[in-house]
Amino acid sequence: MRRILVLGVVLIWTLVQVGPVLAEGCAEGSVVHVVQPGENLFRIALRYGVTVNALAAANGSSNANRIYVGQRLIIPSGSSGSSGSGSGVHIVQRGENLYRIALRYGLTTQAVAAANGIANPNHIYVGQRLLIPGRGSSPAPAPQPAPTGQTYTVRRGDTLSSIALRFGVSTWALAQVNGIRNPSLIYVGQVLQIPGGASPAPSPAPSPAPTSGRWIDVNLSTQRLTAYVGSTPVRSTLVSTGLPATPTPTGRFSIYVKYVSTTMSGPGYYLTNVPYTMYFYRGYGLHGTYWHSNFGRPMSHGCINLPTSEAQWFFNWASVGTLVNIHY
Repeated sequence: MRRILVLGVVLIWTLVQVGPVLAEGCAEGSVVHVVQPGENLFRIALRYGVTVNALAAANGSSNANRIYVGQRLIIPSGSSGSSGSGSGVHIVQRGENLYRIALRYGLTTQAVAAANGIANPNHIYVGQRLLIPGRGSSPAPAPQPAPTGQTYTVRRGDTLSSIALRFGVSTWALAQVNGIRNPSLIYVGQVLQIPGGASPAPSPAPSPAPTSGRWIDVNLSTQRLTAYVGSTPVRSTLVSTGLPATPTPTGRFSIYVKYVSTTMSGPGYYLTNVPYTMYFYRGYGLHGTYWHSNFGRPMSHGCINLPTSEAQWFFNWASVGTLVNIHY
């Protein structure tokens, strides 16, 4: 009797195991994923580069929130929803943020966040798989500026942004040509190649320019902000202004309020402790930036992003009422 009971248990176990195997064989060309503790359908869909809807449909699931540990899920060979059509997958690397990833694929931060159900674009993690809407899985490599043969040896107190400013190039271009993945990590004695297009000195004051007093000029074409006293430039820095979908307004404005630290939020972003903010028109302002260092390239939702050290200098230099002239 005991032997029959054991044989019965073995037979039942065999049938349970055969069921998923036969199901796997029926979905020709598909992959089967076994659900692990802590996983959900959204994370599994991201891992395989498909949509949650496509994954749920392939497994006959009407409720995407109900999966269980040990469940065998058939992974469809392609996404069935239009939102995933032509999509690729990007795996987040150390030092990356959503702004930089979106820029790499020629997309807006909002588009990438929406495709991945991200409510706060500041919360992504190394190893996370992001669906890239409307793109292949392998983007074209970012072009690197050609070296000029000119070099600079890093000295004590230098930062990559201050060196870039000295030679009139963007921090991003300087980092790219030297293979620097983290712009905050440079060392004394390091020899840096200066990319082509380096130019010293800020341009003469645009016309018509105020003949006296302090004012700020923002050139959207060159991504450069310059402080003037009358027609004399006194300080200049590369900045990041609005992306095409969220442009920086042009015209003449005046700083109407200043905050040492403030919170900024809008569609697709929520940023706390934004340093040295000076608002000049509605919700548009000049401010320090801790979430990227790609100065010299449009990156923002319309505000003017400065390196934090530069933002502090301009914050102390300018007063409420200071003219801000923005143009191409």
